[in-house]
Amino acid sequence: MIKKKNIFYFFFILSLFLLDRISKIYAIKFLGTIENQKIIVSEFLSLNLIWNRGIGFGLFSLDEKIYYNILTIIIILVTLIIFWLITKTTKIEKFSFMMIFSGSLGNIFDRIFYASVPDFLDIHYKNFHWFIFNVADIFITLGVTLLILIEISPKKKL
Repeated sequence: MIKKKNIFYFFFILSLFLLDRISKIYAIKFLGTIENQKIIVSEFLSLNLIWNRGIGFGLFSLDEKIYYNILTIIIILVTLIIFWLITKTTKIEKFSFMMIFSGSLGNIFDRIFYASVPDFLDIHYKNFHWFIFNVADIFITLGVTLLILIEISPKKKL
């Protein structure tokens, strides 16, 4: 029998995945028509579409298809481990892993269907630019940050 909380968890993951997908669809549709230009949203934020063939923040970007495929398989395996961790944890840890899992699913979807991940959020201050990222990366980063905070906090039942 399916428990109500499992249905909630499913819809939580699905909602984050869909939020990521919708943001990427609009970014590709809108920013894909603007070649080599970025849209300045504020003094600290621009929209600039790039296609990332690596892992987070463009690390390990590889041109060779075999290495790209191996990296994708490793990412899928790690995502399956994260799913297993969701089933074994509770409370804030569970939500942290669900955020990481949702973001990972979004980026895996892109790796499979586009052969790269569309990144479009560019945070900057004057000439310093952080790596360009997407909504899935935000979920992954928030999930990892929560896990770190749980580990360094005094042992309370979070």
